[in-house]
Amino acid sequence: MYVLALGTFLMLTTEFVVAGILPEISRDLQISLAQAGSLITVFAIGMVIGAPLLPLLTIRVSKRRTLLIALVVFIGGHVVVALSSDFTTIMAARWVTALATGAFWAVSAVVAANVAGASMQSAAVGVVAAGGSLATVLGVPIGAFIAQHLGWRGTFWALAVAAVVAVVCIARLVPRDPPRPASASIRADLADLRSVRLWLVLAACTTTTGGVLAAYSFIAPILTDRAGVPAALVPAVLAGFGICSFVGTLLGGRLGDRHAHAVILIAPAASALVLLALAMFSGYAGVAVALVALLGAFGLSANSVLIHLAVRHAGRAATLGSGLAVAAFNTGTAIGTTSAGAALTSSLGLAGPAAVGSGIAALTLIPAALLAASRLRRSPLPTSSH
Repeated sequence: MYVLALGTFLMLTTEFVVAGILPEISRDLQISLAQAGSLITVFAIGMVIGAPLLPLLTIRVSKRRTLLIALVVFIGGHVVVALSSDFTTIMAARWVTALATGAFWAVSAVVAANVAGASMQSAAVGVVAAGGSLATVLGVPIGAFIAQHLGWRGTFWALAVAAVVAVVCIARLVPRDPPRPASASIRADLADLRSVRLWLVLAACTTTTGGVLAAYSFIAPILTDRAGVPAALVPAVLAGFGICSFVGTLLGGRLGDRHAHAVILIAPAASALVLLALAMFSGYAGVAVALVALLGAFGLSANSVLIHLAVRHAGRAATLGSGLAVAAFNTGTAIGTTSAGAALTSSLGLAGPAAVGSGIAALTLIPAALLAASRLRRSPLPTSSH
């Protein structure tokens, strides 16, 4: 599980590191902050497609080999970004990299759940997801630090080199698994995707992440231009967000095995309140820093629980369920970053991303409440008709 967490650490670092180096990218490529932010949006769109599609296309390939292929594509995409000065080429490379990243996330969550005991599956997925949270503790702040001293391209070179190390570790430590039998029916797997509970989980995945990423994607200019935090301290603030996110993800995973529905209700409710406060009080440096840390603690803490619920409710299509959860997270990211980028040009200005994020996060309470109610009734939700 821990070697898989290394992979998710790199995957989430590359997705979110752009948030910490937006000013550097914007200046170097001579584009607006909103355009630079679209590098996060296009990555999210790539993951939306790659997370469910590539596991389906590689359904008869061993999971270990799928993980290795995804990392090799990841390396190539980062080399292209580091070498290119054309924004369109960089966008295309980010999109291809995201396809592979989505596949890695989907498969690694299933591998982790398979090796854990039945009573520890949320915790196991939480360990893998914590690798992503650790990206916000170390990866994003270090990436921002490298960009400030060596240029933003240095950040992408560092990620490519780190991914080479991950390839070696996974090749040596992840056990081989046999390819899926040719007699297995993809149609039977797809039939299990009709679960209404599954689609409620996916709706929650979309809104909980979309709310947080609406604000986080523009956190550097919010801190420097609105709160007045010195640019040199931004990596430290990002590290604070990451530490709280890491702890929150681990706790959420552990609590999720016994209190899954409480976790997916409380975490987004708290996130919505924190984001609303950030929109209102981000002009004060100390308050803004504290709120960013609180957002880290609650913002992504329910994600591992949501992935586990998606795997559970997908039945025989567990890998596809995991892939759809990852796709839903990134659908939310794409919606959140696009909406937040538009809000920057509104009268709200730099308060806009957090205000938009608060509204999106609050929507999570609808599917989460329906899931909790269906469990309390202990009556099965019908599957959708075809």
